[in-house]
Amino acid sequence: MANIKSQIKRNHQNESARRRNQAIRSELKTREKKAVAAAEAGDADEARRLLREAQKRIDTAAAKGVLHKRTAARRKSRLEHRVDALIAG
Repeated sequence: MANIKSQIKRNHQNESARRRNQAIRSELKTREKKAVAAAEAGDADEARRLLREAQKRIDTAAAKGVLHKRTAARRKSRLEHRVDALIAG
């Protein structure tokens, strides 16, 4: 355990950020799963709406520093390709 006041504060800040980031990452996974599930169910309109929502959240996470911008771009691309393939097939 830290004795120094600034380190105690820093530990508290790190823990708050960790919890916030974990919540955001969890939400991203949920939104991606919902978009894929809608595409698998054959509901193209709903799948595209959920895809847009997921992409918007991925962009927000990248802007806040939860994800690197290239990671965000890769995840958006893979998700879009996956949903399009499921809708087409």
